[in-house]
Amino acid sequence: MLDGTVRAEDDWHTVAVDGAPRVGVQLAPDHVPPQWPDGAPQQIHLDLWVEDFPEAHERVMSLGARVLQEAAPSDAADRFQVYADPAGHPFCLCWFV
Repeated sequence: MLDGTVRAEDDWHTVAVDGAPRVGVQLAPDHVPPQWPDGAPQQIHLDLWVEDFPEAHERVMSLGARVLQEAAPSDAADRFQVYADPAGHPFCLCWFV
């Protein structure tokens, strides 16, 4: 999603963009995906603000995400849609309308 390069190590993965680290995560071999929204506690939840929601949606779906909750109709200036990454971690794509 960041158009970076994943640097995989034994127990860490880092995403580098333009050669600089931007996101790092520690691996959890015994990870059990949380049930969303009412299940086991979340380990992490990212909100990713995007400029072009349809393009970002297609991108995350091509990377293995699945929709957990579609964006609700709203008069609010900002919207969000909830997804799960391939390991089951929930995250949101957020955008302004």
